[in-house]
Amino acid sequence: MLHLRVIAPVDLRDDVLAILQRQVGVTHLVVHQGAALDPPGDEISADIARECANDVIDDLKALDLHHRGAITLDLVDTVVSTAAYRAEKQADGDPGDAIVWEELSARTREESTLNITFLLFLCLACMIAAVGVVTDSPVTVVGAMVVGPEFGPLAALAVALVRRRLDLARRASLALLVGFPVAMAATAGFVLAGEALGWIKLGSTRQLTDVDFIFQVGPLSFVVALLAGAAGMLSLVSAKSAALVGVFISVTTVPAAGFAVVAASVGEWDVAVESAAQLAINLVGITLAGVLVLATRRRHETRRHGTA
Repeated sequence: MLHLRVIAPVDLRDDVLAILQRQVGVTHLVVHQGAALDPPGDEISADIARECANDVIDDLKALDLHHRGAITLDLVDTVVSTAAYRAEKQADGDPGDAIVWEELSARTREESTLNITFLLFLCLACMIAAVGVVTDSPVTVVGAMVVGPEFGPLAALAVALVRRRLDLARRASLALLVGFPVAMAATAGFVLAGEALGWIKLGSTRQLTDVDFIFQVGPLSFVVALLAGAAGMLSLVSAKSAALVGVFISVTTVPAAGFAVVAASVGEWDVAVESAAQLAINLVGITLAGVLVLATRRRHETRRHGTA
């Protein structure tokens, strides 16, 4: 279940209570009159089933409560209450299939912000991928896949397209369009420094046998990107973190960026272009799959509400 906390102006108290009391998935309703100081008003809390969270939030936002007061949601791990069990049972649908759109938007917005932490992770991932390329080490390349933070902006972009959130789309696009060039430039400096020190000795990327799959673009590249993107979005909306790790090691986004840099450093521009194409195909495929998954789930929710 989710714990809902609302700060409502006094004149909206009855409207808020009416919204919460008419939802079968709401229980443990508590009102503290005049308890809120900033913004001033009443503090109203309740536990709600995930299946009805979107309806509750939409109704509260229709009161302009997100501007005049506040709406917060927290995940409740354990609830020992007959009333809570009854509320979840009466709510339409299954909690494991419910997408709380505001929760998803907030999570992806945080993970898609272009900041120092995001850039550092992406730079480190590309550098690890470059080391995996020059040493022909698939294990190191897999490590780079796990470190890469690029799925956050891709998921945010999918959410933004489905929800028509221009602000979120701009944020995610900025992280990708700035992040990858910066990471690849940093990796180029890293590779050139390694070559100058004699630590990196690679005559040609064509002699690689274990990591050459990174730049080999084909129909299956797009298929894998679609499948991984769908799995990633499903794991994100269902909080299945173990599955999300599997997604990270399924797609060659960061490795393709690292391979492009290494190929360019030895003058093999055709291989560098193929690697860049692999990167683009994976980015587009993951985003498209995320959009399809979310759009399908949203259509299912709309149809269910229409027949309720």
